[in-house]
Amino acid sequence: MKKTVMMILLLAGFTVTAQKGERTHRDAMKDLTPEQVATLRTKKMTLALDLTEAQQKQIKVIQLENAEMHKAKMEERKASKEDGEAKKPTSEERYAMANARLDHQIAQKAEMKKILSEEQYTQWQQMQHRKGRHRNGKNGKSRNRHGKKK
Repeated sequence: MKKTVMMILLLAGFTVTAQKGERTHRDAMKDLTPEQVATLRTKKMTLALDLTEAQQKQIKVIQLENAEMHKAKMEERKASKEDGEAKKPTSEERYAMANARLDHQIAQKAEMKKILSEEQYTQWQQMQHRKGRHRNGKNGKSRNRHGKKK
């Protein structure tokens, strides 16, 4: 009986410890400044697309704008959550947010087309497509952290 109780307590302790240790990539990035985020993303793109110095400078400006915008939105959400204003947006607000997000993506795509060569641009589009698929799960189906369908 004592051994059974001890085993249950040990297993429960291991489970709690394992869950506390989980950190996602997003958690690690949220502590960085927008400049640091922009630098890291630009370097990743440089490795993937073999960017020139001029391209790196132009892309870093875009990445910095994106990182600052993201940080501002996160702070806004955090502030509204703390104030107790956290309510679901209306359908008009959701439409406006989605429209603004898509407009931003279209503008960014046009900027990237100006900066990158044809080959680099094609490769960048493939990277964006894979990033979207990874976020939504394979074929748009939701998956849990173990890769199993929900």
